[in-house]
Amino acid sequence: MAKTPETIALEQLDKDQMKTFSDFLMSYNKLSEMCFTDCVRDFTSRDVKDSEEKCSLNCMEKYLKMNQRVSQRFQEFQVIANENALAMAQKTGKL
Repeated sequence: MAKTPETIALEQLDKDQMKTFSDFLMSYNKLSEMCFTDCVRDFTSRDVKDSEEKCSLNCMEKYLKMNQRVSQRFQEFQVIANENALAMAQKTGKL
C-alpha cells in the first residue's frame, strides 16, 4: 500500500518531534550533571543544604541565560548571512 502525502508528512513530523525532544533531554541532562557536580558537596545527609540549592538555582539560571543569548546571537548572524546571500544573488542576477 502506497503512503499518502499526509502519512509521509505525519511521519516526518513525528521524527522532528522526537529529535526535538531528544535534544531537549540531552540539554537537560547536561545541565543537571554540570550543576550537580558544581554545587553538591555534602553527601552525609539526605537533605539539600540551602547553599547547594542556591548554587544549583544560580547555575541553572546562568546556563539558561547563556543558552538564550547564544541562540539570539545565532539568529542575528543567520539574518545577516541571509541578507548577504540575497544581496549577492541579486548582484549576480541569480534571483
